[in-house]
Amino acid sequence: MKMQTQNRKTEHLKIACSENVQFREKTTGLEKIGFKGIDLEYKTLPEINKKEISLQAEFLGKKFSAPIIVEAITGGTEEARQINRDIAGACEELGIGMGLGSMRAMIENPALKETYFVRDIAPKIFLAGNIGAAQLLQYPIEKIEKAIEEIKADALAIHLNAAQEALQKEGDTNFKGVLNAIEKISAKLSKPVYVKEVGHGIGFSVAKKLAKTKIKAIDVAGAGGTSWTGIDSLRGNKELGETFWDYGIATAESIVQCRKAFKKKIIASGGIRTGLDIAKAIALGADMAGIALPVLKAQQEAGKEGVKKYLEKIIEELRIAMFLSGAKSLKELKKVKITKSR
Repeated sequence: MKMQTQNRKTEHLKIACSENVQFREKTTGLEKIGFKGIDLEYKTLPEINKKEISLQAEFLGKKFSAPIIVEAITGGTEEARQINRDIAGACEELGIGMGLGSMRAMIENPALKETYFVRDIAPKIFLAGNIGAAQLLQYPIEKIEKAIEEIKADALAIHLNAAQEALQKEGDTNFKGVLNAIEKISAKLSKPVYVKEVGHGIGFSVAKKLAKTKIKAIDVAGAGGTSWTGIDSLRGNKELGETFWDYGIATAESIVQCRKAFKKKIIASGGIRTGLDIAKAIALGADMAGIALPVLKAQQEAGKEGVKKYLEKIIEELRIAMFLSGAKSLKELKKVKITKSR
């Protein structure tokens, strides 16, 4: 079991870096193609000074220089160690947050802790540990609490990945009792807990149920970016994978549905590729935004400096989008009109 988890993580990394794992037909809903899609109202007379725009955000008790979290990517393999350290170093320098990959491998094999540990180079940033929803049924809360303490994380992200597990050749599809487990751990864990998808979206009905628990945030991780049903179909279930490659709720729609049902913090992720995407997501109702695959590719190409350069570009794009919308702060950005056309 220990080696199976590690090998799976290595395969996931290789496929994500070498194959086209994007959704094929379904998009995030944030794009603007020709006259179709959504856009921010353009204020050609913004009446603000771009240099005075503030991107500062707060999430689960931590301050951010910009409303960005590098989403959970990996952990539990030797390759993961350098990836996580490069990303953490860039996030520390930029003052933004980071999520770590599932701690399942580390819980199964404590020797793998070092592939997750980044606090020595990133002491100040928001850092989220991560565990799968199905694993909540397998591990006592005390064991998860210990893992969070060992990597010195600020919060626990619980990932919902039913679609991925269903296509994974060794997938765990027992989700019976997961909602109750989320309710228990969110009430008992010493750190804040939030729930995230992995790239197929969270809809109104699930968000409404999650709103009754003690979780502090929802990360929608909508469809339109990386397809995890696609990644796991490439590992050995290609026929079924073709059917479910584009399965899920588009990111923009997931933001809107979750905001209607959930009044706490919302992270927009799933195909976020530009600062303009982030601005649109916040105007739709999100508070923060998450990015994963482009960050991984930037790290593979140029290490920490590649990650930093990419994220600096995203941050500047967000600032420009706010300037062109006349928004001096994220609070004002939330009030910017979204225009839609078909």
